[in-house]
Amino acid sequence: MDHIQGIRPDTVSAWFTANVPEVALPLSFELIAGGHSNLTFKVTGVNGRPYVLRRPPLYQVLATAHDMGREHKIIAALADTDVPVPATFGLCEDEAVNERPFYVMDFVDGRVVRSGKEASRLPLEVRHAASRSIADTMARIHAVDVDQVGLGDLGRKEDYIARQLRRWLRQFEESKTKDRPLIQEIHDHLVTRIPPQGDAGIVHGDYRLDNCIVNDDGQVLAVLDWELCTLGDRNADVAQLLVYWAEPEDADFALDDPPTAMPGFAGRAELQELYQEAAGRELDNFEFYLAFAHWKLACILEGVYSRYVRGAMGDKAPARGTESFAARVDALTKMAAYATEEVA
Repeated sequence: MDHIQGIRPDTVSAWFTANVPEVALPLSFELIAGGHSNLTFKVTGVNGRPYVLRRPPLYQVLATAHDMGREHKIIAALADTDVPVPATFGLCEDEAVNERPFYVMDFVDGRVVRSGKEASRLPLEVRHAASRSIADTMARIHAVDVDQVGLGDLGRKEDYIARQLRRWLRQFEESKTKDRPLIQEIHDHLVTRIPPQGDAGIVHGDYRLDNCIVNDDGQVLAVLDWELCTLGDRNADVAQLLVYWAEPEDADFALDDPPTAMPGFAGRAELQELYQEAAGRELDNFEFYLAFAHWKLACILEGVYSRYVRGAMGDKAPARGTESFAARVDALTKMAAYATEEVA
């Protein structure tokens, strides 16, 4: 039986036997590339049947972050909606089994397009189809009636931006590798200019192409990585997607080798239009949300950089080295400052 950091094979295998129908032991474990926060493992039975196990980082776990019970609850609640998510097999909160809580879900067979190289294998028409499917799927997420599916208690529905500004400033301070006064300055500017919030809905919090599985036609088969999901202002979710959605002339400030910089994908303006068309609503005060999204991502990547420095991310290291994260935090902070100038 394989051994891999972050997995206790014997006790995890016993949990699988008790909770996953027709599982075939022994199991093998592989840390899946991608994902800079919670650890994602592919678990394969001896018969070739694959599963996915999600658990928190090895060492550094911030308060309120990496909540496996919360992530499992969201995916399980969305199973009967038109939001594509993997089927779940169960949640383990007994830390004696694997040191941290974890949950297990189905392995969805498809493409995770993480890089320009992977995107280049898709025909141009499939890249554009994927753009439309990404926008349509986000609109589906935002249209879910949270009370009807049992997620009405996932978080407070009001004052989303104010809560997010407090949360990410606090977590930046807890994980920062050096002082960045501009982070505080941008926060202080934005906190006095928060637009009125419209109807609250599900906010994925990290929705982007490489957090979705798509088929060969570009259609989204499953949305992944729900760890930042909460309730609140859906406009912020769209802005976060656009920050990740690189165009050909962009630097790779948000992602290494961003897939959407390849020809064929919709540009940000078109993607915004596709979302508005699918959602049936306009995005008001959107300059504010773009400034906020750049600032929030700078705070998130500082935390990712900190965890890599402290060895909390398992066996995988970023392709360009840990210092690439420090450079991206700097770039995103500058972009947030520039965007903030457009917010009166």
